[in-house]
Amino acid sequence: MIKPGIRLRVMWLAIVPAMLISMALLAYQTVTKLQELESALAERGASMVRQLAPAVEYGVVSGNVEILTPLIRAAGRESDVTGVGVFDPKGKLIASLGATQWTRMPGDITYSGKVSSFAFNTSLVFYAPIRQTEIMLEDFTLISALPVEDAQQARNQKLAGWVGLELSTQGLLKDQQHVMLQSMVILLVGLALSALIGWRMGRQIIEPILSLSRVVGRIGEGHFADRVTADGTGEFGILQRGVNQMAGKLQSAHEHMQERIDQATARLIYQAAHDSLTGLVNRREFEIRLDRAVLASQQHGRTHALCYMDLDQFKIINDTCGHAAGDEMLCQLALLLKALMRERDTLARLGGDEFALLLENCDLEDALKVADQCRTAVQRYHFKWDNRIFAVGASIGLVMIDQDAGTAANLLSAADAACYVAKDRGRNQIHIYEQKDSDLVRHRNEMQWVSRIHKALDEKRLKLYWQEIRPVSQATNVPRHFELLLRMQDEEGRLVLPMAFIPAAERYSLMPQIDSWVVETTLGACGSYLSQASRGNCVFAINLSGVSLKSQEFRSHLLSLLKDKDHLGSHLCFEITETAAIGNLAVVNDFIQELKAIGCRFALDDFGSGLSSFTYLKNLNVDYLKIDGAFVKNMANDSVDYSMVEAIHRIGRQVGLKTIAEYVESDAVMNQLRVIGVDFAQGNYLHRPEPLETLCDSVKKLA
Repeated sequence: MIKPGIRLRVMWLAIVPAMLISMALLAYQTVTKLQELESALAERGASMVRQLAPAVEYGVVSGNVEILTPLIRAAGRESDVTGVGVFDPKGKLIASLGATQWTRMPGDITYSGKVSSFAFNTSLVFYAPIRQTEIMLEDFTLISALPVEDAQQARNQKLAGWVGLELSTQGLLKDQQHVMLQSMVILLVGLALSALIGWRMGRQIIEPILSLSRVVGRIGEGHFADRVTADGTGEFGILQRGVNQMAGKLQSAHEHMQERIDQATARLIYQAAHDSLTGLVNRREFEIRLDRAVLASQQHGRTHALCYMDLDQFKIINDTCGHAAGDEMLCQLALLLKALMRERDTLARLGGDEFALLLENCDLEDALKVADQCRTAVQRYHFKWDNRIFAVGASIGLVMIDQDAGTAANLLSAADAACYVAKDRGRNQIHIYEQKDSDLVRHRNEMQWVSRIHKALDEKRLKLYWQEIRPVSQATNVPRHFELLLRMQDEEGRLVLPMAFIPAAERYSLMPQIDSWVVETTLGACGSYLSQASRGNCVFAINLSGVSLKSQEFRSHLLSLLKDKDHLGSHLCFEITETAAIGNLAVVNDFIQELKAIGCRFALDDFGSGLSSFTYLKNLNVDYLKIDGAFVKNMANDSVDYSMVEAIHRIGRQVGLKTIAEYVESDAVMNQLRVIGVDFAQGNYLHRPEPLETLCDSVKKLA
């Protein structure tokens, strides 16, 4: 429903009261006029018939009809008279004029001495009694009839007859229609005058309001410069000036806000394309520019170069002095590298300590010069923080961009792989990407394994196998000893040995996640085995990666798991490599002490592969030495290997450790281990690995 505007409302406010009052007065006057016309006609008819009655008295009393005829004709000449009749006392018609059919005779009327009237559709009929006049003579003087004083006296007079008169109402109807037409004309003229007056009055009220509403609407649409003409007085003047003041303040606030919005927009645009710490171009903007460079190479045959730079030893500064120091060093290096760039080159920080250079319209020789300038500048740079000086380096991967370069994503991946090879070859080097590079092929394979490992974890395709570690001598009351071996089931259901994917998992820090899964699965299997074993005298050996040992999060998670199941601690033995132990001696020793407090045991795996093993052995609180299988498997045919196994066993005995020989593949090796006195042996000759699910079944068979 559409609501009326203020103009229409004001007009209705001015017109409606005047219209209602005019209509009421006009209706009252019209009704009064119509009633007056009806009364006048009735009075006229009654008067005529009343005057006619005495005139025809003599003719009626004398019975002289001829006397009555001129009197009736004289009465019939009056306007609106359609008929005149004279009746005897019994209602018999004596004389008449006109074609009127009398519908009611005087004989049916009760004589009261007064005029009687009857209304019909088109006429009014009046009857008046004809009274016989009595003449009294006194002393020969004529005295007229006494006046009739009341109705009772009239009834006492002798009734001589009746006179009837019929008046047409057609004239009355015409007069009434005329009166009503005049009333309608007066009403319409009055309404028109009221509308004109209302419009004039409303205009004076509405124009200032409409002017205000137009300006307020424009201000609402954002046209803050619009103003109202402040020519009003009183409340309108106050309102107009108030609106102008409000518009002025809104305009000022809008201009100030727009300025701030423009500044914020410019800042957001800058922040969207630049690194917040160094002010260099960020990864998103760099990828956009790299896309443009690739497109230019494909369309116009131009040659560009992409360098991927990773700082060496940056983590040492972060760990030693904190992230504030690392951030400060990044800012200083950004300024240093930026000064080496050409105007058309792009230097970007991709994240962390990784930078990228886009050298446009640059061949390989010039790209190598720029990359080497950057590497040399970083190498010569020394960072000072809290009276400490740090030296850093930069490993750089270089990729040329030509018509066959591929997508920007592929280029960044190739440059990252080349940078990785530069790091792997000794750091602080530049490596040029080539598709047939063997190091790059290995890196790609490792990256593929990272994806496959993640997928295997998600799809629960990691498997545990168990292999029994048996005593070399026929010792009694020795607990059953199992090593749990990790396998991966590939997408086609084939088993993948750990050496295929463990290097990639260690290099890309996936081992804490894998080792957590191994420990959780082992704890479940250990609990199930102990619930079925008759004596419960067993040890489960679990391999822990050096990467996992370095992770504080993993160590905390492992301690949390074992504290919840501390009754299983005495049945667990964690195997760590001597390389991992030597590289983190203090951390490993503390970790060993915490787990030994729960009852866990430790074995030093692959012992003998390092030249410094004997030096560190006395500092590690382990329970078993696992002799490196490289010495064990050929000891029956190689005297040097035999001597190494014998020396390791003798040293282990000196420090109070049990020895375990790995890779026992023949009875000849087993016999020599007995001669040396090694405590335990492990290998396919003694027991081939089986799926973990079969371990509980083996307990049932033994039972």
